[in-house]
Amino acid sequence: MASSTDEATASASPAQGYAVGLDVGGTKILGVLVGPDGSVEGTLRLPTRWGPEGVVSSAAEAVTGLLDAAGVPVERLTSVGVGVPGLVDPASGGVQHAVNLGIDAETFLLASLLSEHLGGVPVSVDNDLNVAALGAASVTGGDVDLAFLALGTGLAAGIVLGGELRRGVSGAAGEIGHIPVDPRGPLCACGQRGCLETYASGTALGARWPSQHGRPAPAELFEAAAGGDERAVLVKNEFVTAVAAAIRLLVLSYDVEHVVLGGGVSILGAPLLDAVAVALEEQASSSPFLASLEIADRVRLCPTDVPVAAVGAALAGRRKVSKWKL
Repeated sequence: MASSTDEATASASPAQGYAVGLDVGGTKILGVLVGPDGSVEGTLRLPTRWGPEGVVSSAAEAVTGLLDAAGVPVERLTSVGVGVPGLVDPASGGVQHAVNLGIDAETFLLASLLSEHLGGVPVSVDNDLNVAALGAASVTGGDVDLAFLALGTGLAAGIVLGGELRRGVSGAAGEIGHIPVDPRGPLCACGQRGCLETYASGTALGARWPSQHGRPAPAELFEAAAGGDERAVLVKNEFVTAVAAAIRLLVLSYDVEHVVLGGGVSILGAPLLDAVAVALEEQASSSPFLASLEIADRVRLCPTDVPVAAVGAALAGRRKVSKWKL
């Protein structure tokens, strides 16, 4: 026999209920509580506990913490969405190879186990980059064509076309970091040489310009370049040129309306955006075709006042239950 909680949850529609979104990273969980009207009504940050059981327990703690802080009963919670790094099967909610969470090659059914912890509330799980793209699209306006380009440990993009995620046949859509641009270039973690990721990621930048004063390497590099350090200017220009190439590739492949820059390097803010715009305009100066696409005007910075990945996870969870559009 179903409990009163099960009956209340089943009878509540997404239009009446609340959704929770969780962005689960290697060190922290960022959570949001989204109200019936789609507004963010609460946020929370918790440390992530390592390993499969730790991920489930800390995610469940984040959900209950958000509900308790807002005074919302679990009966009004209609869905939970979770974004995690690693390989994710959205259909089953299974996760593999999330190494910074302590989840290895064996499929871990995160969605079903977290749902059990929450009394049967529907849970969806997707890759963190995909949910970040959904969140960025919702902030931008919803039914848009958008690429969320993450400049972090690696280089990859989440793709939203017409308000829907584009994963591809094998889930590899947007993995532009592993497109070789120089067959004689550095060895990439994927086994190829000269991949775009080896030039345009945060890891690549840090290798060329290691932090010397305990601050993020991108900040130290851009500061040194602004101060006239000739080598810093060279490294910065090479990095920005590679990022511009990644943006150009996304626009030429998907003709997206916006390319949103996220990931650790995006904390540079306006200096990064301005430098990338200059590089894109220089690349287009000799090509009337590229100039006609106005690629520089399509680039945006990821908002810093909205946890877009957590918001996107909440949207993904709600959409899986309701089949709503963004």
